[in-house]
Amino acid sequence: MVNVDAGTDTETGISIGAGAGADTGAGTGTGTRDGDAVSRFVERFAARLTEAGMQRMAARVFAQLLASDGGAMTSAELGEALRISPAAVSGAVSYLTQVNMVSREREPGSRRDRYVLHNELWYETFTRRDQVLTLWEKTLREGAATLGTDSPAGARVAETAAFFEFMQGEMLGLMDRWRVHKAAIGLG
Repeated sequence: MVNVDAGTDTETGISIGAGAGADTGAGTGTGTRDGDAVSRFVERFAARLTEAGMQRMAARVFAQLLASDGGAMTSAELGEALRISPAAVSGAVSYLTQVNMVSREREPGSRRDRYVLHNELWYETFTRRDQVLTLWEKTLREGAATLGTDSPAGARVAETAAFFEFMQGEMLGLMDRWRVHKAAIGLG
């Protein structure tokens, strides 16, 4: 039996720990958890992702996959867990695969697809973000040259390009430090 107590969300007062109750391990059979508490966590985290700009249904599907023990679920499992239609699951999964947050795998011996989180999801996400920053920086530098760095607009655009250049350098160092930290705490 898995019994994890993660405490209480200070903003909502909702317990975010897992206790006795429904199995929410997405068919993994690894333990029992309070299904309502897990659902509240999924919805709360999805709301935070939505506030940050992610599509609402994609945020819910992503949060549900993250909360599943296997990090993978079928469309039917996602629909049941989130109480959403197959069309809603399909749209959310299309978005998540486009932005490389999940991948589609065929279940062995079945025609059903499973949607799987990437192993190093956050590392991959931030690495892709670094590529985006490179493109933004290049375009901003071209824009600054076009506007003229002696103009207020050109100076502002040049400063923005310098910021993205700085962010890139920091991101590379941050990812290196994360790998060392992850190994030190026994996650790698």
